[in-house]
Amino acid sequence: MARSARPARTTLAVAGAAAGALLLGACAPITTQLPYAPSDGSRVDFDDADVRGLNLMVLSAAEGEQGVVLGALANQSAEDVEFILTTPGAEPVSIPVPARDTVYLGTEGGTDVMLGTITTIPGGNLQATLSAAGATKDFYLPVLDGTLPEYAEYLP
Repeated sequence: MARSARPARTTLAVAGAAAGALLLGACAPITTQLPYAPSDGSRVDFDDADVRGLNLMVLSAAEGEQGVVLGALANQSAEDVEFILTTPGAEPVSIPVPARDTVYLGTEGGTDVMLGTITTIPGGNLQATLSAAGATKDFYLPVLDGTLPEYAEYLP
């Protein structure tokens, strides 16, 4: 009685496909382990991973109005760090962050950071520069208004 080679070929093809899928999965980066901004704001990472800006955004009623900065500045280094936030139309703002501490901006119990004239409409992105620990990063600061209820109470 002759046996067909078909079941062996099918098994070999399935095993090859499974091995290929495992190999590709092992080579793929795990994106959930990459730093990201989990909310509406921007994350600013410096080459020195000990200092960073987290979930930074501006709340303003309209273009040409004042704005308030929300987010946090983290300093995991052993030294106190002075963060300087610069945006068009506003004076640079200096925020001291003690060693191994995080300063929350614009929230209850946090530090109030007001910007002068916001040169971007709500829904746009404001060019900004954040400096800390001898490094400078350019980034975009999202501008939001009180349309979302969770931000309405923080409008200047």
